[in-house]
Amino acid sequence: MGGDWGEVTEAEAVAAVEAARNAGIDFFDTADVYGDGRSERIVGETLAEDIAAGDVTVATKAGRRLDPHEADGYAEANLRRFVDRSRENLGMDTLDLVQLHCPPTDVYYRPATFDALATLEDEGRIASYGVSVERVEEGLKAIEYPGVETVQIIFNPFRQRPAELFLDEAAARDVGVICRVPLASGLLTGALSRDAEFPEDDHRNFNREGEAFDVGETFAGVPFEAGLDAVDELDERLPDDRPLPEFALRWILDHDAVSTVIPGSTTPEHVRANAAASDAEPLSDAEREAASE
Repeated sequence: MGGDWGEVTEAEAVAAVEAARNAGIDFFDTADVYGDGRSERIVGETLAEDIAAGDVTVATKAGRRLDPHEADGYAEANLRRFVDRSRENLGMDTLDLVQLHCPPTDVYYRPATFDALATLEDEGRIASYGVSVERVEEGLKAIEYPGVETVQIIFNPFRQRPAELFLDEAAARDVGVICRVPLASGLLTGALSRDAEFPEDDHRNFNREGEAFDVGETFAGVPFEAGLDAVDELDERLPDDRPLPEFALRWILDHDAVSTVIPGSTTPEHVRANAAASDAEPLSDAEREAASE
């Protein structure tokens, strides 16, 4: 819904959110810059009753409205302004979770930014705060701040580095881990081919080399052709009753330190299939070995 995935109509967006809720999903991730607030408004309106009842958690992000996007902009006044705008968009007096939206690395070395988030929490504007990071090192630095409750990070079978150290450190500090880009921008669905074409406003078209933002956000930083080759090899090693998307999601969920996975989906069918991975059998030793190779 405005997150650089091409055009999504409001009806399609509402249908996807409703399908997710009906499938038992109770964690929703958005951001103030997705559609310039459109995503927040749709989520807030569609889930209004569940939000009021406390039956869902809505996470949003702040910081990317800065222009220029520099560390100096992550000051209390700006964060308060962004948070208040999100509160209005979502129709929430207190935001469940606000994440710094992939800020410049310098921000993680500025305690004043995290003090500002703590102030917003004390004021009742937010219930908790965390960070969305591009690199493992940023996540490791962020969790040194005692108020940081969550870290959102790219993690999937093509991007395994967080499992080397970060997951253990997060678990030791009781920090929630939110995994994004779990299907490597569609590569790990097995539905993409070498002649695939993407809309002009889809990041898989305009950010393959990191032209617009961190390259890891697109195909998990894997060159498209190399990713397709890896998918072919992986698919050959999976049992017939294990769909590739289920394998990828289950691989992530099988890590105990992972709190939730946030695959982006725009159709009810895909939403339901992704949600079902939560109830799927854990991976076998052979499946885990296939991912490690």
